[in-house]
Amino acid sequence: MPQMARPNFRTTALIIASAMFMEQLDATVLATALPTMAKSFQVSPAHMSIALTSYLLSLAVLIPASGKIADRYGARTVFASSVVIFMLGSILCALAPSLSMLVAARVLQGAGGAMMVPVGRLILLRTVDKRDLVSAMSWLLVPALIGPILGPPVGGFIVSYFDWRWIFYINIPIGFIGLIFIQLFIPNTKEGRRERFDMAGFVLSGLSLACLLFGFEMTSRGTLEEAPMAVALLLIGVVSGAGYIVYARRPHRFEPILDLTLMRIRSFRISVVAGSLSRITQGAQPFLLPLMLQIGFGLSPVASGLMTFATACGSMLMKAAARPILKRWGFRATLIWNSVFSSLLYATCALFRPDWPHWGIFVVLMVCGFSMSLQFTAYNTIAYDDIPPNRTSSANSFYTTFQQLMLSFGICTGALVLTGSRLAFGHAGTTLADFSVAFLVVTAVSLLAAPVSARLPQGAGDAMSGHRARREATGEA
Repeated sequence: MPQMARPNFRTTALIIASAMFMEQLDATVLATALPTMAKSFQVSPAHMSIALTSYLLSLAVLIPASGKIADRYGARTVFASSVVIFMLGSILCALAPSLSMLVAARVLQGAGGAMMVPVGRLILLRTVDKRDLVSAMSWLLVPALIGPILGPPVGGFIVSYFDWRWIFYINIPIGFIGLIFIQLFIPNTKEGRRERFDMAGFVLSGLSLACLLFGFEMTSRGTLEEAPMAVALLLIGVVSGAGYIVYARRPHRFEPILDLTLMRIRSFRISVVAGSLSRITQGAQPFLLPLMLQIGFGLSPVASGLMTFATACGSMLMKAAARPILKRWGFRATLIWNSVFSSLLYATCALFRPDWPHWGIFVVLMVCGFSMSLQFTAYNTIAYDDIPPNRTSSANSFYTTFQQLMLSFGICTGALVLTGSRLAFGHAGTTLADFSVAFLVVTAVSLLAAPVSARLPQGAGDAMSGHRARREATGEA
């Protein structure tokens, strides 16, 4: 068979972006629909956090294996298969008769998502020339950003005028169109060298992540009946995690599923730790905000969705401003001061009340989205400043796993504080005061990222941001 011609980098980027668009749209649509789904399943809205956590859990457990699976079976094969799995999970979510069945379907959906986005990025790195990579990444980001913008209003419209189950069916036509273009334009690249898969490490790390996340999720419900099971899961998670650390530090003839030696690299370690603290806030916000607007303010799902998509608008505006900001102030100063600024902005959500003008809430949320998106753009870039080229794949798997893990912890933390506040103050139901406490707690966590970021060296990332060249040109100290 003749070899497939390399497609234009824009074509490759947009095909991969369609998968990212589907995943981002699904996540933001679901967040808006949680209160309506809670009524349908006859559970507390706080219990619905498991619908988000189970998906993110599946991502965190399976993402480390995505690169090695693509190397063995071919990137196009794995990418297309992941889209099919995601679509199948979406259909099962729509048909779920109970919360437990929805969670199982979300785990399957997460298995598809765990392969879809990382393998898509791998395809981009392997098929696009380096001189086109920056432009390709820009094309990749635009549809991925449109998903969160469209998600809240689309989710609000669906649950207001249709059955909530239709939020999962909208993935199907997007997935079918993506599959056609994947087969037409994406080459089936494979790694020439086949390395033994770290099955023992995969089991240990997966067991630890699964038990820790479900243990925290059960704790967040605040029910005494589930307390023994939650404690048992947390203990198993800690023990298996410690077991993986001991296992990974032993010499191996193959690469561990999560390479812990990467944490010896200063810029990578600081980005992981500080980024994890910030992502707890970022994970909690999409869970807390729609619930507060619908339960505390009494807004309809449509009005709530139109309000919450302000953060996505701010994120999109930031993409054009990130490079000039980093060039002017550098990574270290940007991460320190923007960490404080973005945390205080999100803490403002604790002050929201029904008598606030809606345009005022919208503006605050848009600036929140701008600031936090700048923070993550900087974290995601500086993490790879000192990573050797031959370890980029391992670093990407490690970083992406922790990224998804901390977003899950953010949801669990938000639900835990919400339930804890309600029980501590003796409220019969969740009140605005409980949401205020939750927002203040999760934003206090992200404030801790500032002193961690201060440990970056002064010139960290200057070669990528152009900050050093600017200092030299202007004669700054």
